[in-house]
Order: sequence, then structure tokens, then C-alpha cells
Amino acid sequence: MPDPLTESHVIRTAEPEQAVAEVREAYRKLTAEVARVVVGQDAVVQQLLMAMFCKGHALVVGVPGLAKTLLISTIARSVSLSFSRIQFTPDLMPSDITGTEVIEEDKSTGVRELRFVKGPVFANVILADEINRTPPKTQAALLEAMQEHQVTIGGVQHKLPVPFFVLATQNPIEQEGTYPLPEAQLDRFMFNIKIGYPSEDEEAEIIRRTTTGGDVKSVAALTSQDVQRVQDIVREAPVPEHVIRYALRLVRATRIKEDSPKPKMVTDYLSWGAGPRASQYLILAAKAQAILAGSFHVTPDHVKAVAHPVLRHRIITNFNAEADNVTTDDVIDTLLREIPVDGSGPGERKMVESVMG
Repeated sequence: MPDPLTESHVIRTAEPEQAVAEVREAYRKLTAEVARVVVGQDAVVQQLLMAMFCKGHALVVGVPGLAKTLLISTIARSVSLSFSRIQFTPDLMPSDITGTEVIEEDKSTGVRELRFVKGPVFANVILADEINRTPPKTQAALLEAMQEHQVTIGGVQHKLPVPFFVLATQNPIEQEGTYPLPEAQLDRFMFNIKIGYPSEDEEAEIIRRTTTGGDVKSVAALTSQDVQRVQDIVREAPVPEHVIRYALRLVRATRIKEDSPKPKMVTDYLSWGAGPRASQYLILAAKAQAILAGSFHVTPDHVKAVAHPVLRHRIITNFNAEADNVTTDDVIDTLLREIPVDGSGPGERKMVESVMG
């Protein structure tokens, strides 16, 4: 039987319009259900669903009270998938997430044997609430699950259900009693999504909805098979070579020790650049962005549209950046402005401009 994580349904070239329409209809259904419960945050909803369509995980970062938990749980309810919420605390142990082996006695024979009791990670959608509130040992319990979609207990591998997503939340302003996620785990999140305050009109609507007796809940709009079908369609979208090369130039320009052309801001303010997962996720996310925009063809503009959530947690700023109040988003803005789409370097561009001028 084919593995749904690696096997995909081939889309014939005569069907791209139908495939795009199928994904956009799935997206419309999901966003309509989410909008019944969550007010606004359209960009955040889009990025979360894009991560789901790309078989990726997402980290949502925002101050308390912005409906991070509500948003993720609503998305889970909008799809016919099993859902687990794990509240991360300082005393949480790895076995509280993955499960543990217990000794069970057969009363008829008196024989004792070990039986594995599955933890909350054995669900399709995992809400890792306040993931930075638990020590690294427990955070690491998710590493194998997020990458290999399995859990190993006592040398035995236990496969996780398909599809599988980890959607985590994090509070950026509270540092006391928290444990920053290690870079290896951050890299496994496809997106780092920033969620901001609602607009005045949106906040007024939130007040109206939450201070009355009504309690609106979303209903399942898609099945597990629908989600996997959408994932297959996204992966089959063709990407031209020049778009792949543009994504590579963006990522490789963040690596200060490589000889690739890079803006001065990178050498001044970065201590570490993005790895190969950044290139992979830029292309995957660009595919989803293109399809949601109504096209089966990926362009550099689609790569630019997803650069911030893909790169912001994969590049590390240095002390100079902190002193000058420069963020990773500022560096990404510079990359998008200065890295050429066509592959020409700054010197070559100036020469062309002088000739054209």
C-alpha cells in the first residue's frame, strides 16, 4: 500500500484549471467556517491553511488575547481530523506527549507484559499551546514526530496518523519561566506566523460576538481525504527553473560565510543564515500561494509573498542588530529589495542601467 506521505496522485497537464479550482474551493470552505468563529486575521488564517496544504507545521507568535488558541482549534474543527491540545508547562514530561509503556497483567494467565499507551501526539492536528513554557527535553519529544511522523518508544516505531500537523503558539513578550525553542526544532516549522492586534472595527465585532449569549461553532467542511488530495495538488504544481534559482539566491544570501552575493545588512547584522529547509519551504509555500491566487504556475512574486514567514525564524541576528533595533523582518525586506530576480548582480545591473539611461 503506498505511503500517503510520499505518494501523490499525478495531475494530468489537461487538468490544471480543475485542480486549481478544487484547492480554491477547499480554501473557501475552510475560511468561511473559520470566519464564523474568528474575526479578521485573514493573513494568519491563510498562512495556517497554506502550511496545512503543504504538509507543514506552523508556529504562531503573538501577545495574549489574540485568539491564537481559538484560531487553531477552529481550523481543526473545520476539518474532519482528530485533534489534541497539549498545554505546555514546566513540569510536562516527554512521555506526557508521546505516550508510555505500562505493565499489564492478564488475569486469566497471570502473565505480565508491556503495553504502549498512546499520548496526545497521536492525532491529526496537534495544538502545542505555549510551546516555549516547557524545558528543551520535553520540547525535543516533538522533533521525531514533526520530521518522521512517528514516535519511537522502547526501540519500537509507532506511526502517527496521516495527515499530521503541529500548530504551536508562543508569547513573544514574556521571557520569565520560558525556554526558547532550539534552532533544530524551529527549523522544522514551515512558517513562523506573526499575529497582530485586530483593527478597531474588528475589535468592535469581537466585543459584540463575545458579550452575548450566542456561541457559534464551526462545522467540518473537509474530510481527511479532501486534505490529502489538496496536498497532492499543491505538490504537483510546476515550478520554473528561474523561480527555483531565485529562491536559492534569497536563502544563500543569508549565509554570511558563503561567497554568494549578499546585501551589506546581512554581513552587518546576521550571525547565522538559513539552511536547505528554507529553500524547500519557499518553493512549497510559493506553490500554495500561486494556486490560491488562481494560477498553476509559480512566479518569483509568489516566492516573495511567503518569504517572511518562511525565513524569519531561520536567520539569527547578532548583537549589532539588537543594538540597532534591527529585526529579521528588516533583513528579509532588504533581501527582497536587493536580491535580483533575474540573477544579475548589482554591478551588472548598474552597467545595464547606465547603458539604458
